[in-house]
Amino acid sequence: MLHFELVTPERLVRSETVYMVTVPGTEGDFGVLEGHAPFMSTVRDGALSIYRTDGGEPERVAVRGGFAEVSSRGLTVLAEHVD
Repeated sequence: MLHFELVTPERLVRSETVYMVTVPGTEGDFGVLEGHAPFMSTVRDGALSIYRTDGGEPERVAVRGGFAEVSSRGLTVLAEHVD
């Protein structure tokens, strides 16, 4: 399972373990699973798709701008704004 954190400059919005997250990167959408290679990307306005289980329906969270970092600890999205 993947450790996922969603943060804004004001607060920690989420910190949870999920199956997969799809991020709206400025170069295109990308999915992150546990064990993904380290990676950084800017984030465009769009929606994160958060999958709690393999094959489950995603929860969508609208974000505006920011950065995404994949590391050995998991995925952190620092969004300028979360709707």
